[in-house]
Amino acid sequence: MELSLNSDISSGSDAYHIQTEDWGIASPYIVSRIFKNGAVLKSIKTPYSDLIAAPIWDKTAVEEAVKFQHDKILDMLLSGENL
Repeated sequence: MELSLNSDISSGSDAYHIQTEDWGIASPYIVSRIFKNGAVLKSIKTPYSDLIAAPIWDKTAVEEAVKFQHDKILDMLLSGENL
């Protein structure tokens, strides 16, 4: 695992934990798990093999993709959008 982000938020009586991980170039996926009151509510798995297939690639692009996915989930939860 290359990078991991974790956030805890509350909405009403519900507590959410969002965990987003980069599985590394050997398994190029960004995986987010959304927990609601301790149980897995949803998993989101996004491939990024296209980023590392480029002749010249920058690890920063993967880090930004991890942060983007994590922040998008947080925004959706905070705005009341369905996941």
